[in-house]
Amino acid sequence: MHYKRILLKLSGEALMGNQQYGIDPIRIKEYAQEIKQITERGVEVAIVIGGGNIFRGLSGASSGMDRVQGDHMGMLATVINGLALQSALENEDVPTRLQSAININEVAEPFIRRKAIRHLEKGRVVIFGGGTGNPYFTTDSAAVLRAIEIGADVILKGTRVDGIYTSDPEKDKLATKFDFISFEDVLQKGLKVMDTTAFTLSQENELPIIVFDMNTKGNLLKVVSGEKIGTKVNL
Repeated sequence: MHYKRILLKLSGEALMGNQQYGIDPIRIKEYAQEIKQITERGVEVAIVIGGGNIFRGLSGASSGMDRVQGDHMGMLATVINGLALQSALENEDVPTRLQSAININEVAEPFIRRKAIRHLEKGRVVIFGGGTGNPYFTTDSAAVLRAIEIGADVILKGTRVDGIYTSDPEKDKLATKFDFISFEDVLQKGLKVMDTTAFTLSQENELPIIVFDMNTKGNLLKVVSGEKIGTKVNL
């Protein structure tokens, strides 16, 4: 395997499948099977999932809700998604631990860096829920932060698009895809890979990001094997 330890970032919306909201049991099972493939080959896997399929703090704030309250609701949504993915992985006989940045001791371990690393070394998948534990920070920021803390080799951002394009390929048929792009070029071209805080943190810590289509079967294994799938953002 090209990468020994990865952090996989999934959006909450990805778990919806073809539904309008919530969690699609078929989609989450497919993800669990994809993750199992790479753990069987010795890859250490950590995961951060968004909560947008259940609640998004920013949209709540735009409707008049207090932003801090909304963000806390969003953090709890990520824990719900984490529990669902943990269950799907364990149904595939993949040992999994859920750690939360918010103390919910009845359902998840508290986030402890050394313990998370130990779980990974023992071959367990570690899911990080609760974002960073702070409002005003996205799960993109949580993903980069946790990746740095555990010493991940790369951040794999699984989306429904097969990489980074000059514009939204779902809206612009003339959009062209980048195979490789530098952090600096992403900023200069105004391309949206992650939110600015997360992206800058990744750049400062020289942590590469690969954006790829998670919904195509076998893509996760290909990326971890070093095949040219998606778009790689590097220095």
